Order: sequence, then structure tokens, then C-alpha cells
Amino acid sequence: MKVDGVFAGGGVKAFSFIGALQVMEEKGFEFDHVAGTSAGSLVAALIKSGYTSEELYALLDELDVETFKDERMSLLPFPIAKWIHLYFKFGLYRGDALEKWLKEALAKKGVRTFADLPNESLRLIASDLTRGRLVVLPDDLKQYGVIPEKFSVARAVRMSCSIPFFFEPVKIYSRGSSRKPSYVVDGGILSNFPMFLFRNGKMKKYRKPVIGFQLTPEISQLPKNKMRNAIDMYRALFETMSNAHDLRYIDDQHAKNVVFIPVIDVKATDFELTDVQKKELVHLGRDETEQFLRSWSY
Repeated sequence: MKVDGVFAGGGVKAFSFIGALQVMEEKGFEFDHVAGTSAGSLVAALIKSGYTSEELYALLDELDVETFKDERMSLLPFPIAKWIHLYFKFGLYRGDALEKWLKEALAKKGVRTFADLPNESLRLIASDLTRGRLVVLPDDLKQYGVIPEKFSVARAVRMSCSIPFFFEPVKIYSRGSSRKPSYVVDGGILSNFPMFLFRNGKMKKYRKPVIGFQLTPEISQLPKNKMRNAIDMYRALFETMSNAHDLRYIDDQHAKNVVFIPVIDVKATDFELTDVQKKELVHLGRDETEQFLRSWSY
């Protein structure tokens, strides 16, 4: 059975999506159109490129996520250089390593630009801080004078995954205008769970069966954020921006189409995940999806 799928952002917590995908494949489901934000955009792009859950697990399991922390070279002592780069480049890490890895992974399936995928089969969310607006990729690239079909899928995913202050923003230069760029960052700031992309206009109904995969408990079960220092405050700020708006509008009508995967003890940027933690996330995704499908009707 063909369904549309939506994958929420959540950094390394996205390992749980693999377990969810295992169950979907076992039950005979196939994703026709997919959408995602941040880590969800990465998973969505790999799925639509043809990766199976087994291939995804192998791909992500062998990945050393620490390699994504690609600092800029500097003659200054590291602690000083780190804060200088953060101040002038708006991020601790460039994000080039993430884009390069994904570009190679997609190329193995013959995907480089959006022209290599069926029309509208993949849509990703990013945030344009310069214009102060949500960006749907590749659809909204026309507003920048960019041809959507020729745009790199890996670059689009990088834009959606650029966690503020962690990765440097991606700059887009609009053709035919001033050379001042738009700074684009993680889509989770404005919509971490873009199920709205599949709603049928004002009727707020879905065009076809849609299943969303959310990396939080239901809103009534969300744990309180601990606030002990400025780092905790930043994490709480980003978690709130990423989840509160979308969860607020998942009412009973739409919640029945959402697999809530309650990842609580892992943060989005916990890149030092152990093999045990990865397997626990996969099992959690499996368990929650199996439970969801027992009662899901479309």
C-alpha cells in the first residue's frame, strides 16, 4: 500500500526511524511522497532515493557522526578560534562534511539533483533568517531565482539540518538582485513536523493516507526541560521552538495518523551515541510503529 510519510527533526534521535521503517516494509507499505525537517529531511531524502531500512541501518551504523564537526582551520588557540568563528561565521562547524557524506550516499542511488526524483516526491523544510520565513525545498527556490530541478538534494538537506550556532547557515544568493545573501538554517525553528504539506487546502484533510513519525511523546506527556545553566537554556529554547508549535496543532483528528516515538533521554546533538543506544532507539521505533499500526485506519 502506498502512503505519504512525514519525518520530524531530532538529530541523532532519528535512529529510531530505522526501526519504524523496518515495520513499514514488513507490513507492505511504500512511501509515495515524503517530507521532513532537519534529521527527518535526511531520512526522507535517503528513503526517496531508494534506501531500504536495512541499507539505512548499515549506512548510519558505520557513520562516525563526530566527523561532522568540521571546524575551520586557524592559527589561534582552539578555544579562542572557536568563539571567533561562532561570532563571524554564525556556527561552530562548517557543515561541509555532512553535505559531502550525504552527496556521496545519494550518488550511489543515482540521485544528485531534484530532477533525479519524481516530481514533488520529496519536500524539505528550512528557515530563511534573512527574510524571516519558512522555506519549502525545492518548491520555494523559484523565489530566489534558482531552478528547483537543478538544485542539489544534499545541499537542500544540509540547509534543513543546519542547527543554529552548531552548523554555519547556508547562504543563498538571489539572482538578479543585490549580492547580499539569505542565511538559511534548520527548518525546525519554524516547523519541525511538516504534515501540513499534505493537507488538502482549507478542508484540512489529507489527499491520501499519511503517516507521520514524531520523535517526541504526545504533547500531554512531554517532560519539563531542566534549567540549570545557559547551555540548558539553549537546549530548552531549541526544543521548544522545534516541537511546541507543531504539537499544539496535532489535534485528535490528525494525531491518529502520527507515530509518537518518545525519545526522552537522548538529545539531538548527542553525537557520541553508543551501539547499545543506537539499537535501543531502533527497537523503540519498531515497538511504537507496530503498536500504531494495530489500530490505524485510513
